[in-house]
Amino acid sequence: MTTNTQNQTPTKAAVSPSLHAVTGHAGNMPLTRVALAYVDKRINLYLRFGNPARTIQLDRWRRSAVFLAASIFCRIRWESNDYGTTRWQLMVMQACTPLDEVQRIPGIHPGARILLHAEGERQAQSLLPLIDAIEALGINPIDVSPAYWRTLGNRLSAHLALPQYTAERHAAWLAGRELQ
Repeated sequence: MTTNTQNQTPTKAAVSPSLHAVTGHAGNMPLTRVALAYVDKRINLYLRFGNPARTIQLDRWRRSAVFLAASIFCRIRWESNDYGTTRWQLMVMQACTPLDEVQRIPGIHPGARILLHAEGERQAQSLLPLIDAIEALGINPIDVSPAYWRTLGNRLSAHLALPQYTAERHAAWLAGRELQ
């Protein structure tokens, strides 16, 4: 008995090359997937800044942003229930390569390097004006020195004054990066 393989339809196990690229690697370039969601008055998981290589709409409520290695992005998580806000979280992260050490973060696959982590409404809200001030200088927050984001996180956890990012600091960061 012979079978005709030309007329067989592909099964669900067959994966298209574009879908394979989104799930882990685009050619040899590792990718980081970030889950995003919005359900009215319940959850808002969104990017404050970052340039995803691709964004995929999964359904009405969920999306997935895909970042190349070394990309910096900020994800904000806001949740509530019938009684009000239950969670505020702001995280500035850097996508990594497979050889880098990463932290496992829910909704981020395979993980990322955390540069800044703010938990709670007071901490998250205190950082938003600093991000706005960086943008007001004409600087894209993804181009800001990773050391600045780490400094913010350390000063935030130590309850110290949060430093402003200045054009001079940015110029010094760019000059140092050119020397490397």
